[in-house]
Amino acid sequence: MKREQNIPRIVISAPHGQSGKTTVSIGLIGALVKSGLAVQPFKKGPDFIDPSWLSQVSGRLCRNLDCYLMDEESIRASVAQAGSAGAQIAVVEGAMGMFDGLDLEGSGSTAQIAKIIEAPVILVVNCNRMTRSVAPLVKGFKDFDPQVHVAGVILNNVARPRHQDILIGAIEKYCGLPVLGVIPKNAKFSIPNRHLGLVPAEENERLQQAIDDIVAIAQQTLDLKKIYEIAAEAPALPIKNDFDGAISSGTKDQVRVGIIKDRSFTFYYPENLESLERAGAELVYINALEDSTLPQVDALFIGGGFPEIFAEELGRNQKIRAAIAQQIEAGLPVYAECGGLMYLGRSIISGEKHHPMVGVLPFDVLLKNKPQGHGYTIMEVEKENPFFALHTTVKGHEFHNSCVVNLETSGIDFAFQVIRGHGVDGKKDGLLYKNVLACYNHIHALGTKGWAENLVSAASSFRKERDDI
Repeated sequence: MKREQNIPRIVISAPHGQSGKTTVSIGLIGALVKSGLAVQPFKKGPDFIDPSWLSQVSGRLCRNLDCYLMDEESIRASVAQAGSAGAQIAVVEGAMGMFDGLDLEGSGSTAQIAKIIEAPVILVVNCNRMTRSVAPLVKGFKDFDPQVHVAGVILNNVARPRHQDILIGAIEKYCGLPVLGVIPKNAKFSIPNRHLGLVPAEENERLQQAIDDIVAIAQQTLDLKKIYEIAAEAPALPIKNDFDGAISSGTKDQVRVGIIKDRSFTFYYPENLESLERAGAELVYINALEDSTLPQVDALFIGGGFPEIFAEELGRNQKIRAAIAQQIEAGLPVYAECGGLMYLGRSIISGEKHHPMVGVLPFDVLLKNKPQGHGYTIMEVEKENPFFALHTTVKGHEFHNSCVVNLETSGIDFAFQVIRGHGVDGKKDGLLYKNVLACYNHIHALGTKGWAENLVSAASSFRKERDDI
C-alpha cells in the first residue's frame, strides 16, 4: 500500500561545480524563511559541510539524498517526511554538474535525484566571461534528458546591466526559460574554505555574517514568488504507508548512547542519530573540548569532523581523554568514523607538533596536503564485531587528508576488507580493539540496515555486564 505526500520542492543544480549552487541555495532558503515559509533543506550526495550551512540558514536539519547510499523509496520518503514535519517547501542543493554521475548513464547524479523525487530544476549558471553563449549551454541542459524538468535559470557573476540584458535576452529568445534571479559579480559575501570544502557553519558564530550577507542579496535579486510557484508544480510523492519516522518514547530501560558533538566533531547524518533513537537509545551529547568528565553511557558514537583543527584543545583536555580510555578498557562499545578514528589514536601529527589523543588505538595520525581517500566505498565485513554482521557488505564514503602511521598490529584486527575505496591502507579499514570499531568509512543509516539496532544491542549487553558486577 502507498500513500501520497504533497510538498512543493525544487532542485538547485548547475552545469559544473563552482557555479554558485551553495551560495544560491543558502540565499534562496534564507530569503524564503524571511518571507515566512518553513523550508526543509536537502543536499545531494555524501556531504556534511554544505548541509551545516543549509541547516544554519533554515533552522531545520538538512538531510542528504544519495542514490548510492539510499534506495529510491528511502529518498522519496525522506522528502515526503519533510512535508509531514511541517515544511512548506523543500530545497535540494545538487552536487557537481547536473548530469555528473558514476558512469556514462549518470547514475547517482543530481538529475537522477530530480527524477526520483519528481522535482523541477533551477539551473545556476556562472556567467563569468560569457554572453550569448549562455543560450546553447542552457538549451543543452534543458533538452538533454526529457525526464528532467529544467524550469528556470539563475545567473551568477553578472558584471553590469549590459551584460545582464544580453544574457537574459539570449535565454528568453533561444531557450524559452524564465530568468529567476541575477547575482552580481563581486557581490560582498565570502564563505571561508578549507581542505575538504567549506568551513562547517557550527565552528564559528562569526560565519553567520556571511549567511546574512548572502540572504540579503538573494532577497534583492531572486524572484521568490515565481520560484515558489515552480516548486508548487511538483506532483504529490508516492510513499509506502509503512514508512515509520517516529522516535521511541523514553523509558527507564533505555540505553544511553554518548555522542561526541562539538566544534571538532560535527559530521553526523540526522538519520543516523534518529535511527539510534528509534532503536531505543537515549542520546547523551558530550563536548570533548570542554567537558571534564564522561557521563555514564552504555556506548559511544564519535563521528567525523576536523579534530586536526582543534587538536591542541583536544590534547589539553586530558581528563575526558583518560575517562574515555578507561571506559574502553572496561569494554564500552565505541563506533568511530574518520575524525573519531583520529581521536582514538595516540596522537595527531601536524608539522612538528604531536598532539596527544585518547591513545587506546596504537597508531598516530599524520596530516597530509592532499586527500588520502576520497569517494564512495564498498567494505566486506570479514571479522566479527559489535556493529556489522559477518560476511555482509557495507556501502559508505570517505574523504580524509590524514593517514595512519606507526601502526602496531599486535592485538589489533580489521573488520573490513576494502573492495572500493582506500580505508586505512588501501586494503583494510575498521580497526578493532575490544568493543571498539574505528574506521575512515562513513555510513548512512538509511542504507545500512541493522547498524543502529546492533549498536543499541551492544550497549544493552555492556550495561547488563556492568550492572551485574
